[in-house]
Amino acid sequence: MAELSAQHVSVVYPTARGPLTALHDVSMSVKSGEIVVALGASGCGKSTLLALLAGFQTPTSGRVTIDGAPVDGPDANRGVVFQDDALMPWLNVIDNVSFGLRMRGVARTERHARAAEVLRLVKLADFEHHAIGEISGGMRQRVGLARALAADPAFLLMDEPLGALDALTREHMQTLLLDVWRATGKGVFLITHSIEEAVLLATELLILSPRPGRVVARHRLNFAQRYAAGEALRSIRSDPAFTSMHMELLDQLVRETEEAGDVNR
Repeated sequence: MAELSAQHVSVVYPTARGPLTALHDVSMSVKSGEIVVALGASGCGKSTLLALLAGFQTPTSGRVTIDGAPVDGPDANRGVVFQDDALMPWLNVIDNVSFGLRMRGVARTERHARAAEVLRLVKLADFEHHAIGEISGGMRQRVGLARALAADPAFLLMDEPLGALDALTREHMQTLLLDVWRATGKGVFLITHSIEEAVLLATELLILSPRPGRVVARHRLNFAQRYAAGEALRSIRSDPAFTSMHMELLDQLVRETEEAGDVNR
């Protein structure tokens, strides 16, 4: 079972007004078959934590490892899905999905076969040759997800990929993410500002404090596993336990924000 972990990581940025601590002594891990979701107010360091896990930056202190080996840069073991889909408009759908494989020297026939496979997984099999400008925002996010899956990474790192979508499309994408997770068994680290989304998707939910970001609570949840076992999302969302957890997290986030405001006054 693969494991991606951060151990006592802190990130401090130099600024004109002095050091700014974005993360302080954060430890967490995500294993194969888990969806770890980070939830917290804007500026709490969620995206910084994802950048550390992806290898886009290094911690000021602490370390990030994958299966015990230090993470010292991006690699194919970790696929990243960005908030902005970051697709290349001059390439069609299948060439966007296979672009990373092309950069690794994979032959065109082989990379297109792999791209077609993951496009079927994200339910875009009929759009392989469409231009990016011809597909909707939700479909663009599915192309971004397919591109991250094309290299068959052990982990998916997702930086609030559904935040810009309308409510109905976002709900459809949540279902798709759960379907992909159920089908692949990959480890997922996801950032979101949506409490409802966090409760639905997380097998473990991390609550981060306002800056400096610290893990102030961890919740083990089973709603995603219930969906994977065949329960309908409508039934899960209407469960009083789901509503209760939503309200508990809302209260906790409000309390953390208020306490941080008191400290900074």
